Amino acid sequence: MEEVPKPAPLPRCCIGLTYNLKKGVDSDAEAEYDSIDTVLAIKKVLEEDGCKVELLEADAYLPEKLQKSKVDIVFNIAEGIYGRGREAQVPAILNFYKIPFTGSDETTLCIALDKALAKRVLSTYGIRTPKYMVIADEKQCEGLDFSFPVIVKPNAEGSSKGIAETAIVNNEQELRALIAEDLAKYKEAMLAEEYVAGREFTVGMFGNGKDLHVFPPMEIVFINDEERYNIYSYPVKQNYKKYVRYECPASISKEVEQEMIRMSKEIYEALECKDVARIDFRLSKDGKVYFIEINPLPGMAPGYSDFPMIAQFCGMGYAALVRNILSSARKRYDLGSLLS
Repeated sequence: MEEVPKPAPLPRCCIGLTYNLKKGVDSDAEAEYDSIDTVLAIKKVLEEDGCKVELLEADAYLPEKLQKSKVDIVFNIAEGIYGRGREAQVPAILNFYKIPFTGSDETTLCIALDKALAKRVLSTYGIRTPKYMVIADEKQCEGLDFSFPVIVKPNAEGSSKGIAETAIVNNEQELRALIAEDLAKYKEAMLAEEYVAGREFTVGMFGNGKDLHVFPPMEIVFINDEERYNIYSYPVKQNYKKYVRYECPASISKEVEQEMIRMSKEIYEALECKDVARIDFRLSKDGKVYFIEINPLPGMAPGYSDFPMIAQFCGMGYAALVRNILSSARKRYDLGSLLS
């Protein structure tokens, strides 16, 4: 295994922490938001290094709060409020005010959240992905040139939102029924793609350019492998200890591991990701690696989110992970001497 880099010491400075908070109003609508425990965990790491931390909830008053604040850099985990481009909202505001921040910019986050758009862009780089189609009207289900089974999910959501045990259909009739139900519920276009039977993996990475570090792939191993379809759905993630176990490094050949890492680097660079990302793959039964989707704003909940879990498996604790992300952004903005 590649040696895990040690984060540089953080200079004392004022760090803003932007986030969207779960309010307990609607678990589905708030699927991507963070709990206060995650916010406080990141705050604790930064304060332990002598930094002042200003909590900035990404609500309607964020622009006003940013104008009044005197932050040197922002650690951004905000998912945005509404719309297909919501993950871009906070980075766009930060760029408008010329405030440095961790993570990818608004353009990358917009493309990545739109699963079909990301696949379309990455196909020009030769990245293998399952056959897919965006469906905004159930009439589009007629005569699809697809091989069933097909998995259906909202085209512009994260955290497996909208993916339930019933997300896989076996014929056109089932597809039409599920599309109609999902369109009514989510009020947005759905992504239908051919289901890749096989194994599920995710790859975490941080850094930029020559300093990009890619962790070994982590496999999501389904405990009940007798199920006809195993998908990393929202209910599974909510109760992961009941349904899955995690293996990192995964039990795969060196060739497959290197292909996933190579593809991860190509995807990261093609979409111009910054500082951090997590990428999902499926390994088909005939040994082909398929890109499923990318999250340049991965969850940071300690003991729950995949990304911190990957880091932990590889010998990097939560505090070191937070520091590495921030250090990557500082170096990118050339803020080392400015903040010291």
